[in-house]
Amino acid sequence: MEAFVRHQGIVAPLDRPNVDTDAIIPKQFLKRVERSGFGQFLFYDWRYLPNGEPDPSFVLNQPRYAGASILLARNNFGCGSSREHAPWALADYGFKVIIAPSFADIFHNNCFKNGLLPIVLPEKDVEHLFQQAGRGQCRLEVDLEAQVVRDDEGTTWRFQVDPYRRERLLKGLDDIGVTLLHADRITTYEQSAKKPYQDVYRTTGSVT
Repeated sequence: MEAFVRHQGIVAPLDRPNVDTDAIIPKQFLKRVERSGFGQFLFYDWRYLPNGEPDPSFVLNQPRYAGASILLARNNFGCGSSREHAPWALADYGFKVIIAPSFADIFHNNCFKNGLLPIVLPEKDVEHLFQQAGRGQCRLEVDLEAQVVRDDEGTTWRFQVDPYRRERLLKGLDDIGVTLLHADRITTYEQSAKKPYQDVYRTTGSVT
């Protein structure tokens, strides 16, 4: 997993509360067996018209938000089912950060497992950012090391991340990466655990 220390990017404001995982990545696109390729289907029912053409009114289809890597959302983002495909789709599209007043718990946890940084800010601060993004292109710098969000005007917002999750993102460690940190101890344990069974097999020719 790619390490996350600082990120600068354009903000895309998704002004809808209670965005569920079926809206983030509709169920008909969950047949893929790999994690990549989901970005093209992100918010599919909102991004595209019934004829398959991009809906010009949807935020991600508007030119000023092209290349956005920071998603601004409302309360309870990521609610609904626990599908991990939702953060896969967001990350594959190019988002690195999601800012909202609150997140659904399972989605929030899945973001950290997939290198996405979900930031919780008070509603008044999120509203301020929505107004900024609505007036024109808004860029933010997100500093995970200092746990600070900065805009181009010098305004800063502090946020808190669980220390263990913060450390994993800073070092780019997913669950497999954390496990591999203990590879030597795992190998030592496996080798010591095999010996009694091997001795029994050599003596009796079978293991019960």
